Amino acid sequence: MIKKKVVAMLLAGGQGSRLSVLTNRMAKPAVPFGGRYRIIDFPLSNCVNSDIDTVGVLTQYEPMELNAYIGTGQAWDLDRNSGGVFVLPPYVSGSHGEWYSGTANAIYQNIAFIDRYDPEYVLILSGDHIYKMDYSKMLHEHEVNHADATIAVRSVPMEEAHRFGIMNTDAEGNIIEFEEKPQHPKSNKASMGIYIFTWPVLRQYLMADASDAASENDFGKNIIPKMLKAGCRMHAYEFNDYWKDVGTVQSLWEANMDLLSDPPLLDLSSEVDHNKEWRIYSKSPIMPPHYVGKNASITNALVTEGCEVLGTVCHSILFAGCTIEEGAMVTDCVLMPGAHVKKDAVIHKSIIGENCVIGEGAVVGDDRQEVDGEYDTHLTGDITLIASGTEIADHCRVPVGMIVNTGIYSRNKEA
Repeated sequence: MIKKKVVAMLLAGGQGSRLSVLTNRMAKPAVPFGGRYRIIDFPLSNCVNSDIDTVGVLTQYEPMELNAYIGTGQAWDLDRNSGGVFVLPPYVSGSHGEWYSGTANAIYQNIAFIDRYDPEYVLILSGDHIYKMDYSKMLHEHEVNHADATIAVRSVPMEEAHRFGIMNTDAEGNIIEFEEKPQHPKSNKASMGIYIFTWPVLRQYLMADASDAASENDFGKNIIPKMLKAGCRMHAYEFNDYWKDVGTVQSLWEANMDLLSDPPLLDLSSEVDHNKEWRIYSKSPIMPPHYVGKNASITNALVTEGCEVLGTVCHSILFAGCTIEEGAMVTDCVLMPGAHVKKDAVIHKSIIGENCVIGEGAVVGDDRQEVDGEYDTHLTGDITLIASGTEIADHCRVPVGMIVNTGIYSRNKEA
């Protein structure tokens, strides 16, 4: 047995239904972000930068792309002989398997994995957050306070507190009450879904929770309330740097646009000295430098290696291998790897999936017209969303907020 002080468990099995067609064939943590990353790069990089070298990644929904992306963990320096990164699907025993029934059940099913390292502490992370965080500082507070559990919190506007799990604390930061989405919140300290537990204590509560037929097997709904009720020592760790839950189309688009603000709300530039100490690692493809044509125009945009830009790009993010042909105009957009925008096409405030083709003269994100009829925009608002592998035919228009699934979309501009 190789003893570790702390083992991290990264919950990466969610379907991500609020991201609509972006998660048709991949788990939410595998969704591309910021030109060269995937969402899971952030918690994995945070672990390495915090000197945590043993990470279990708990997968369930559409795990193939995520598994392939993580590989041996080399991109994050997690290909270790002692420790490393491990992909942990739902547990199979004998002739049957059991899906993870909740966040707590996911950890419960992997007790044997954690026990292999006999850790003092377990760090529980979500796989759908964009942020830079030094977990070692949180662990230090956990130890200093002799806590059974430490929960990361951040201040949110009081008028939005009803949307979150709220931690009410005393003057020393000890949690005295937890309220799940309260109608009348008493504080604005929202849980970030990042927990450190003293392992022997958590192990005991996981075992009891698994035996409770009435439990939903969830940390927020079951484990944390039970620990509070039993008088466990629970501490709130305040974190006030950049953090974004990118579980919706709107928040994913906003987080990408945050990279383009002046100054950037989240700085991922490798040239900035302080980022060399907290680099976000990724498994990026090896591509040639991007090419910009003599008549091209690029304004406040992030253009990744392997891109060819002959048209106009404004306030947008282009992932590796994107092509913008002559006369094409891309504004306020996120173009995922391999997207191809043909001559004279116009795209506005859209997320374009991997390897999409936007046909010549097509318009994506066009003003809504009466002829468009009714279509559902509750997941997108005013952001137009095109699924990976979709082809928008020449001279078609896709109205604002529409979701186009995989295939060939061929409604013409006059339809």
